[in-house]
Amino acid sequence: MVATSTPTIPLHPSSSFSIKKPPVSFCSLKLSCLRPTSSSLPSSSLSNLPHNNKRNTHQNLVAKVAFNPQGNYDLSLDDDDLQTKAPEPLPPKEGRFEVVIDNDAIRCLDLSPFQSSTAISSPSSVDSKESLERTIGFTINYTREDPNDQRELTEFPDIRLWFVRLDATYPWLPVLLDWRAGELARYAAMLVPHQMSMRMGVVFNPEALELFVMKKVFIVYPWLKQQQGFSTPKARLKTNDMARMLGFGIGDDLFDLIDQHPFSPPD
Repeated sequence: MVATSTPTIPLHPSSSFSIKKPPVSFCSLKLSCLRPTSSSLPSSSLSNLPHNNKRNTHQNLVAKVAFNPQGNYDLSLDDDDLQTKAPEPLPPKEGRFEVVIDNDAIRCLDLSPFQSSTAISSPSSVDSKESLERTIGFTINYTREDPNDQRELTEFPDIRLWFVRLDATYPWLPVLLDWRAGELARYAAMLVPHQMSMRMGVVFNPEALELFVMKKVFIVYPWLKQQQGFSTPKARLKTNDMARMLGFGIGDDLFDLIDQHPFSPPD
């Protein structure tokens, strides 16, 4: 089976997702434990993700992500580009934890705005039930040194470094984010190499995206099973939903392997 997706990632939560056929070549990523996402994705702005399914002679599962390794994107906008509009994004979830960071916090790699806003002072102090219900979002008040700098927030190295430290401290954080408002996609864009295209938005490096998703599966699934009220089937469903938001589907065979060889995830 083949799952084909072009992750066109919003650059802030108020942006919308749009999925287009890429005018560039594909890089195929074979992973026997990955299943292609189905048409019945969780209700989100990624629910229109297209999929083409077929089976190869060796029954391998192949996940494809649009990416142009040469970097020679066609940045021109034709009539179709101008007329095609992405659906309106869902608003932030009411009552979510809102983390506000600014230049000072970013420059000092200061995680205290996250800790004070979410009451997660340390990795072991998280109230997983409340955090999963309310979710977490980010407001980035970043003043550019050059007012004419047109780069998006995911292109600034200092902002990305702040998110790298945040992710290293709380590696299970993606499962707590406000997915429906685009927070998971922007979080991934902060951590995964990508290129900018006027025609497609942010286009991930496919191998890097695959590794990011798999790493988070290995961390999030055992962590969820340790949380009160999370049975193994529920933990699998939530973890798979997270992967699907980025265009991947995880098969039960991978979860079975994780269960057969358990380890203690970070607190």
